[in-house]
Amino acid sequence: MNTAANKNDNTIKVSAVIVAAGSSSRMRGIDKQLLDIGGMPCIARAVSAFEQSESINEIVIVTREDLICKVNEFVLQYGFKKVKAVVKGADSRQKSVFNGISASSNDCKYIAVHDGARPFVTQDVIKHTVETAVKFGASSAALTAKDTVKIADEDGKIIKTVDRNAVRLMQTPQVFAKDTYIKAMQTVPGSEKFTDDCMLMEKFGKPVFAVQGSPFNIKITTPEDIIFADAILRSGEIV
Repeated sequence: MNTAANKNDNTIKVSAVIVAAGSSSRMRGIDKQLLDIGGMPCIARAVSAFEQSESINEIVIVTREDLICKVNEFVLQYGFKKVKAVVKGADSRQKSVFNGISASSNDCKYIAVHDGARPFVTQDVIKHTVETAVKFGASSAALTAKDTVKIADEDGKIIKTVDRNAVRLMQTPQVFAKDTYIKAMQTVPGSEKFTDDCMLMEKFGKPVFAVQGSPFNIKITTPEDIIFADAILRSGEIV
């Protein structure tokens, strides 16, 4: 058993749920999951990080039905040994995550939810996020805001300025006690509209603790992000 949590409890197992079920609607015809990032598909890069992590015991990949065969090919091509299943996504993020959780092993006590479109997550971020979740029950990688943060109304009129030191820009992985996440899914209404899994915990009344993320842990969302991904690769900070 090789999780970061083993320092305290040899029975703790963590399942990574890699969510790659989106339609890539903002990529203007580019399928971001198959996008070549330094000679490797974006989704495969994301999976590879969790394959290498000593904090993760198994991986479940959630993707579109039309990509299941292709993703299974990647699993074989890159020799991913931790992948337990590749399953079909649903019509909302929360339902897709739940499909992934349902395919995880019964003895996995924590789930690490990660965006398949974040190919540059680091080993330190995975490790620290898992360790914090084991300690407190729920955690997420996040960055402190650098810019001045304003709140505006529907017309764009500035209403107020927010203390940026209190603002966190959320990333993934987001790690939760599995039983707590399932209870929240069964209890909290309207979760299909939530934009990340921390929102589910917030509505459930479970505190989530932010862990320092990485500026390289970008999410490929629009074509412009490909420029940033190329720059990160050229920097040599990520291999």
